[in-house]
Amino acid sequence: MDWEAFALSLRLGALTVLLLIPLAILAGRALAVSRSRGKPAIEALVMLPLVLPPTVLGFYLLSGFGAGSFAGRAFEAVFGTSLVFTFEGLLLASLIVNIPFAMQPIQRAFEAVGPELREASASCGNGWWRSLWRIELPLAWPGILTGMALTFAHTLGEFGVVLMVGGSIPGETRTISIAIYDRVQAFDDAAAGEMAAVLLVISLATIALTFFLTQRIGRRHG
Repeated sequence: MDWEAFALSLRLGALTVLLLIPLAILAGRALAVSRSRGKPAIEALVMLPLVLPPTVLGFYLLSGFGAGSFAGRAFEAVFGTSLVFTFEGLLLASLIVNIPFAMQPIQRAFEAVGPELREASASCGNGWWRSLWRIELPLAWPGILTGMALTFAHTLGEFGVVLMVGGSIPGETRTISIAIYDRVQAFDDAAAGEMAAVLLVISLATIALTFFLTQRIGRRHG
């Protein structure tokens, strides 16, 4: 078992959830209440990482993060290091890749909140932030939990984009999915099978726990 790769994957997953979910809540709520004609185009853009082959998305991210790109040059000027083949670049790529996994369930949860509740809240003098915090978030919480679980589980299992943007640097970008691939390439099926089983159990447990909590919350509000 490659515990270093396992710990790095957990760190990457936790940071991705911590940074992405608050942004997904704000963006998902904005899309849920939007009546803009450009809404379908925005939703299609949000879904793009879900349908693009990981190698294609990884190629574009590698190009966008490289030393010749604006983002790559800006990052190197500020931090003195390259954005590609670093944990920071891997985290940024993970945030982009996981946008649909975080936003879709959250947006759908906010869409299920009746507009009459928002109107009633506004008539009581509540601004959008107070309405979001006191009324909408408690009702949308099952969708937020689902977004957190899907984002975390997908981050642990992501391979193509991780390999393209991060490579396989031990302690820096070598996640457990990359470690499994390396063990298979070395014909070490026992180690690969052990890590794959751990990843399977964690992913299944994360999703099962989310469904359990979602049902509990649903019964409480029902």
